[in-house]
Amino acid sequence: MPGSSFGQAFRVTTAGESHGPANVVVIDGCPPGLPLDELDLVAELSRRRPGQSAVTTQRMESDRPEILSGVFEGKTTGTSLAILVRNADARSGDYEPLRHTYRPGHADHAYAVKFGHRDPRGGGRASARETVARVAAGAVAKKLLAAAFGGEVTGWVRQIGLVEAMIDPEVVRARDVEELSNGEPNIVRCPDHAAALRMLASIEEARAHGDSLGGIAEIAARGVPAGLGEPVFDKLKADLAKALFSIPAVLGVEFGSGFRGAAMRGSEHNDRFVPGDTITTATNHHGGILGGISSGMPIVARAAVKPTSSLPREQATVDEHGAPASVTVRGRHDPCVLPRFVPIAEAMMALVLADHWIRWKGQRGALG
Repeated sequence: MPGSSFGQAFRVTTAGESHGPANVVVIDGCPPGLPLDELDLVAELSRRRPGQSAVTTQRMESDRPEILSGVFEGKTTGTSLAILVRNADARSGDYEPLRHTYRPGHADHAYAVKFGHRDPRGGGRASARETVARVAAGAVAKKLLAAAFGGEVTGWVRQIGLVEAMIDPEVVRARDVEELSNGEPNIVRCPDHAAALRMLASIEEARAHGDSLGGIAEIAARGVPAGLGEPVFDKLKADLAKALFSIPAVLGVEFGSGFRGAAMRGSEHNDRFVPGDTITTATNHHGGILGGISSGMPIVARAAVKPTSSLPREQATVDEHGAPASVTVRGRHDPCVLPRFVPIAEAMMALVLADHWIRWKGQRGALG
């Protein structure tokens, strides 16, 4: 199965399934000397972890990472990093009735046609469980960005269903994404806390009716220097789009003004440069990327995420012979994947930026 590797200079290769024994990622190209231990990974994995709130899947995984290679005395060695995250709470029996039936909205039929033999337990490799390996790798990439140029990647939920938040990407703080004003966990990860409460109510209402919701996540990278990106086919925007589109459930990706820019005139869409020692613009319609190269302004991207396809209600489908059938998906699933999607999207953006930074500066230059 090709396609399980991503990146060039900072390259990750993942393996694992939803109900297999573990998921693993191997990272090649991480510079030596980067301080790293398993607690750095736990902080990010806990944000993606299932069972973290009442509106996520109740599958209970501790997601404790094990660094198998590439670190000595608390620092990376420059050799391949291998990280393992074991699965502990799979209930494969829930999927036995689906062995010969294709679930609507899932990859069951596509995998059966392509490979001729599929793992029906939770979707196998097509399950979003595989993203645990991406987040582990993204935690390493985030540490690299911070050490190399003080870079920071932060994501949040902008919309769930019909509830849209009012958010200025320039002022969002990570604390506002993770905590409400009263200090309680912000379980939908929307920094507009009034909208977050409405989003939570919408998710609970959909779940009560055996349904699900989609939405939009926004991801911003701050502190990124101008100059990252490799024209023509490896433009930074192109690689970021591929990274975000590779995440399960993503239907669309946009940068800066995005599709709104199609309705604007050039005179209002062109960002006006602001004089100063550092080149900045008064607006950021270009989303931090011009000509496929980072401009020095914050990189702002948005991803549209579909509603969860696994529903605890009867749906019409077909079996593996094409005969009419019906299916009710058992198991434990998120009524809305957006809250757990955020750390996955952050990880993929961080991986792209780390890769392009090393490609620009060279492996040792990445850490000065």
